[in-house]
Amino acid sequence: MKRTNFIPVALSLLLAAFSACSEKETDYTQQVNPFIGTGGHGHTYPGAVVPHGLVQLSPDTRTNGWDACAGYHYDDQTLIGFSHTHLSGTGIGDLGDVLFLPYAGDLQFVAPNGDDQKQHPGSSFSHKNETAVPGYYKVHLDDYEVDVELTATAHAGFHRYTFPQSEGTGVFVDLARTIHDRELVDFELKAVNEYEIRGMKQVKGWAPNRYVYFYAQFSEPFTFTKVGGAEIVQASVTLLQFGKTSKGKQILAKVGISFVDVEGAKNNLLAEIPDWNFDKIKKDAHDAWNNELGKIEIKTPQAKDRTIFYTALYHTALEPVVSSDVDGRYRTMDNQIVEDKDYANYSIFSLWDTFRALHPLNTVISPNENQAMIRSLIRKSDEGGLLPMWELASNYTGCMIGYHAVPVIVDSYLKCERDFDIEKAYLACVKSSSYDTVNVSPTIDREILHDKLMPVGKQYKNTIGYIPAEIEKQSVARGLEYAYNDWLIAQLAKSLNHENDYVRFMELSKNYRNYYDASTGFMRGKMKDGSWRTPFDPRRSDHNNDDYCEGNAWQWTWFVPHDVDGLAEIMGGREMLIEKLDSLFSTSSELTGENVSGDITGMIGQYAHGNEPSHQTIHLYNVVGQAQKTQDLVDKVLQTLYFDDPNGLSGNEDCGEMSAWYVLNSMGFYSYCPGIPYYSIGRPLFDEVKINLENGKTFTIRTINNSPANKYVQSAQLNGKELEVLFFSHKDLMEGGILEITMK
Repeated sequence: MKRTNFIPVALSLLLAAFSACSEKETDYTQQVNPFIGTGGHGHTYPGAVVPHGLVQLSPDTRTNGWDACAGYHYDDQTLIGFSHTHLSGTGIGDLGDVLFLPYAGDLQFVAPNGDDQKQHPGSSFSHKNETAVPGYYKVHLDDYEVDVELTATAHAGFHRYTFPQSEGTGVFVDLARTIHDRELVDFELKAVNEYEIRGMKQVKGWAPNRYVYFYAQFSEPFTFTKVGGAEIVQASVTLLQFGKTSKGKQILAKVGISFVDVEGAKNNLLAEIPDWNFDKIKKDAHDAWNNELGKIEIKTPQAKDRTIFYTALYHTALEPVVSSDVDGRYRTMDNQIVEDKDYANYSIFSLWDTFRALHPLNTVISPNENQAMIRSLIRKSDEGGLLPMWELASNYTGCMIGYHAVPVIVDSYLKCERDFDIEKAYLACVKSSSYDTVNVSPTIDREILHDKLMPVGKQYKNTIGYIPAEIEKQSVARGLEYAYNDWLIAQLAKSLNHENDYVRFMELSKNYRNYYDASTGFMRGKMKDGSWRTPFDPRRSDHNNDDYCEGNAWQWTWFVPHDVDGLAEIMGGREMLIEKLDSLFSTSSELTGENVSGDITGMIGQYAHGNEPSHQTIHLYNVVGQAQKTQDLVDKVLQTLYFDDPNGLSGNEDCGEMSAWYVLNSMGFYSYCPGIPYYSIGRPLFDEVKINLENGKTFTIRTINNSPANKYVQSAQLNGKELEVLFFSHKDLMEGGILEITMK
């Protein structure tokens, strides 16, 4: 298949988008509050970034602890600097690379925040003097009377510092610091001349072998330390000193970032920020975001709902990121540097989370980019020998469970969005389901390969039909997700006329039945001899050490989205399933155990909206003919578990997943089972939604008699035709038209 040259065309398209966006009457960026999720356990950051940008230039307030995963927490009143790479909403921390801290007078140290154990150079600040909008961040550093402004392009960060009158000013540069204190394996920090520095760092952390390179230019000359006659700073930290400043003196810094090499970082910087026009780059970032957010237009009298919605939409466009350099070079999964100008390499695939809502949302509003992401997943399989589970900076982390590149690929394919090598994708999907460690890259950490990417549980599920609880932790959760993934492979096999594979994978998709204990009514750990693990308590959680993953039996029993009829059958019929499902939402939210997972949050009964295993469960009511219960519960989640507040998320944002659930459900529909190209109608929150599709068409959802009191659907018409069931197809959506929902 022929594709255009990615890098130059991408830049021209962005410029065209900026121009078109500047003509829009609506400034959607003003509806976004980047501080949503920076408090509580949302783990988001408020800094400057463009859609899917490699650089996320953001303030850091802490390094260690669960709530340091994004480097920033709203409870903190001191910060330690501004680094150029961050993760949005993860439950594990990494990145936080190339930290800059401007100062005036003497460099001050601040007391540690969160779980940090030692002081660090930094400054106090106040949220009253802090501003964040998409693509721009500003804060006043109280200890130095310095104003810091940040903006970004895809591969570079732009700093503007406004200094007071001072006898001495400078910038503290720290390469050693990473979020969660990852191991600094190697580094270089070199002064090129009195205006430029460059460097690199190799880090061992969540990503076992991660490389970051930077090239920085300053608008004013600095002094630096010469060691042995060479202009090299023999430490991972340094002070760049600018000397005296008058009040209001501005010094700018431009920083290019690359995962390839220093030359790549320099090229990225010069291509994207060729001069010192900070305001232009800030406007370009604004326009890029306004264009992105304008894909969906909503009408509602509630200002808070607009803010929550557009902030959620903003969060869905942060990751994955494009990690190719502007010249088309990128780092492969087997740690090689290659060049391909017709290819965009993406990174940060939190697939256990994002297959559920983020990628299905992308099939609607960004199908071309979603297919580019799939091409990247397939390329990574070529390079490393396996589809990624949780890819970070061209590393297999092996994090989480399942093989959820499969639903991303199959869901797109069955929605007829197929701009990728499907036969190659199919073989990669089949290998993901197999216990197969042959032909994988020797660069993959062997422990990650055998314990996470290819655990022995796959051999058991393919032979005896379940994973014995004493063989592998999280056996029930893994087995249920494997059954769903195998069902998806079966659908792909059928579409590609691989009949024998279709039969085999359909049988594997029924393995969920082997975990159901009819005597308790729950999915339960089964031992190798066929007995149930004892003792058993469906409320119990032992984080990362029991039969479930970040949940308990109450939450995981419902993860059979591909075969709700089969689940009803083993539960004793549809009425018994409904009765059991009712009890999920009405029972006590009490959790038991000495090591309860911190991810089990956002509780309605034992339903836990703050974590992903529950995200499809509410829409099961639609599947079994209890639509009003879906509508009631969707309304409850939308109204009580999302807020315009730093603590506005009920759990980790998880690279856009938590927000994507909100975006889809607030519009009025949800993809309860990716791989089934139909959407379940819930409770639309807005009076009108217009989805501006990439094909030039518009899909409009109008809600009649909409009010907080009218949360139940009385009728639904698609293009004037009454819907007999509250489902509609992806094909219907992409053809454009009007879905009119009347509430009561």
